[in-house]
Amino acid sequence: MKTDPMQVEDVTEPTQPAANGLTDDYLKITGVSKVFGDFVALDGISLGIRDGEFVCFLGPSGCGKTTLLRAIAGLDLQTTGMIEQGGKDISSLPPAERDFGIVFQSYALFPNLTIEKNIAFGLENTGLKRDMITRRVAELLDLVGLPEQGRKYPAQLSGGQQQRIALARAIATSPGLLLLDEPLSALDAKVRVHLRHEVKELQHKLGITTVMVTHDQEEALSMADRIVVMNHGVIEQVGTPQEIYREPQTLFVADFIGEMNQIPAVIKTGAAGGPGSVAIGLMDFLCAPNRFENGTDVIAAIRPEDIIPHEKAADSTHVPEAVDEPGNLVAMMIDEMEFLGSFWRTRMSSPLLAGTQLIGDFSINAARRLSLSENGEVLIEIPAERLKIFAGRAGGKP
Repeated sequence: MKTDPMQVEDVTEPTQPAANGLTDDYLKITGVSKVFGDFVALDGISLGIRDGEFVCFLGPSGCGKTTLLRAIAGLDLQTTGMIEQGGKDISSLPPAERDFGIVFQSYALFPNLTIEKNIAFGLENTGLKRDMITRRVAELLDLVGLPEQGRKYPAQLSGGQQQRIALARAIATSPGLLLLDEPLSALDAKVRVHLRHEVKELQHKLGITTVMVTHDQEEALSMADRIVVMNHGVIEQVGTPQEIYREPQTLFVADFIGEMNQIPAVIKTGAAGGPGSVAIGLMDFLCAPNRFENGTDVIAAIRPEDIIPHEKAADSTHVPEAVDEPGNLVAMMIDEMEFLGSFWRTRMSSPLLAGTQLIGDFSINAARRLSLSENGEVLIEIPAERLKIFAGRAGGKP
């Protein structure tokens, strides 16, 4: 979506991402690969990004996310494949002929120019008259909440303020695409949390299609409409933040996003996508549907917050009323409790689970109600639908 540069203050309605797939993609990446000598940085990447969508490329260092962003910008052309923007093939165009604004981690402001002149830099080559440029700069300064800072120099501003100016400069010419290369990573934690909200709010207001590279999972989960998780030059999974976190498709995604218990297990029943069970140590547990055959060695995974603590009854045969799956109950010894503000991170083990240690995140109220303490016991329930099954440790499909 492109915005008239003189009408930014009137833009109040965000562009709604289309829901019907590739036909409405504003940015379309098809079979993109990038090779540096013998090293494959990108391996056949195909992806569609809808008009007005905020997409995060997320992954560890060296996964290819920055290489893909640079290919989109034309800063480092792909070896093979095609990139289209707004229905136009831009695969071989130089950066100056592509319709994007970019913000780098280092801000890249001109230290010898005032803030006003930094923002105006890109506008001066557009043919706008001087009074229109002045008006546009004033609008952008107001848009990023720094209307009084125009006559200062970058060194006189804080890191968070400099990043806002870099953002204002990137959108000054009303580009169709905004590229953000780890724009918040140089800021301290408190400023970063505040600014990511502001960036998302600004993107929502302008409705500009935005691609952001980050290695910070919390940043991606809080800002993105969709997340593209990358590893070793390929896409592991694409989905909404909720889908990526709650329904990981590979063990890599499950492990990279948030905390995850990973437990060696063996499939007992349930191939062909139906409900199943797994053996963990001396116990069998119901688990999420999967397509593994009986006897297959797998990894059972569950997030700490999905483990449910219950009060241990004096009568060991009694099952608490709140339990949905009695077969998935196991008594655990509490090895360690770590206070993390809103919850207790609890490390537990049991001889029945062959010494496997589980991490459970229990609310302060639950810990108080159940009188949890180190070296004490707790009865836990592992909900079957949250016990995900993956192949080995290589990141196979569930």
